[in-house]
Amino acid sequence: MRTSIRLRCLEHGLPITRIVHDDLYACSSGCAYPIVNAIPRFVSEAVYVQSFGLQWNEYRTTQLDSFNGTSVSRRRLERLLGGPLNILNGKEVLEAGCGAGRFTELMLAAGAHIFAVDLSQAVEANYANCSRYPNYFLCQADILKLPLWPGQFDVVVCIGVVQHTPNPEDTMRVLCSHLKPGGILIIDHYTYGYATTLSRRFLRSWLLRMSPRFSIVFCRKLVATLWPMHRVLWKLRSRSSVQIVRRYFLRLSPVVDYQDIYRQLNEKMVRTWAMLDTHDTLTDFYKHMRSADEISKHLRTCGMIRIKTSYAGNGVEVRARRSSTHAN
Repeated sequence: MRTSIRLRCLEHGLPITRIVHDDLYACSSGCAYPIVNAIPRFVSEAVYVQSFGLQWNEYRTTQLDSFNGTSVSRRRLERLLGGPLNILNGKEVLEAGCGAGRFTELMLAAGAHIFAVDLSQAVEANYANCSRYPNYFLCQADILKLPLWPGQFDVVVCIGVVQHTPNPEDTMRVLCSHLKPGGILIIDHYTYGYATTLSRRFLRSWLLRMSPRFSIVFCRKLVATLWPMHRVLWKLRSRSSVQIVRRYFLRLSPVVDYQDIYRQLNEKMVRTWAMLDTHDTLTDFYKHMRSADEISKHLRTCGMIRIKTSYAGNGVEVRARRSSTHAN
């Protein structure tokens, strides 16, 4: 893995460099950060993201366009960017909360220089999916305590993450600080009205008290049990009587159903996506909601200008530019 981005020690603020013979990164004051399975580790995995780590290693390739044969992830990323992916060619891009790499691989293929970060063991899945690309650096680290000097990136991308952090406003502030003057921020966030049905709220409150391993097995069996009914009702959806039954069934079922949204996925893949995102929505430790106005107001205090928001995807999608006059 290669990077031209300057790293700094989390404790002393000193430069850190790779010590090849010890397989670690270190600063001159003695701080050492191990490299495990070829991935630098600047933090131990936090408890609240353990379910995500299991999830992305269990479903490592599910959402990759290169695996499922669709352009679902590409279209979402292009919509967030406001244009084709080639605008990232040659750009220094920080991807905060990179997960298994559904967006990482697309940006790398477009010629971006990616500095990918995740707090969870999802870094293992990301490395397996993306390490073949040049201009790729991956590490396990906390978004709020990145081993970086601020102001080094042309683009900061954080998709499907901010709402799952302890404090979204703190997360947005830190993300903005890593942009160069004139750099572009790309984020999204759940908004009010997000589909938290009664059954999902009940199961989530229960599963958060269980072990991550139990939860992922439970969600897999839950989908296996209810999916046949989801499938039958979808196949018979053209009948007016079934439409009513299906509408109420979807409100009651905790299973995430993409059959109407992602018709390009085959039957097996749409069922796997149901397993993945049912687990995702039932086990996220933090699930914050924000409106477009709330996000815009906060980003302005972070020195962001030309803020564009839209209600799309999972809630609010945001693109903004860092002012050339705002100091870190």
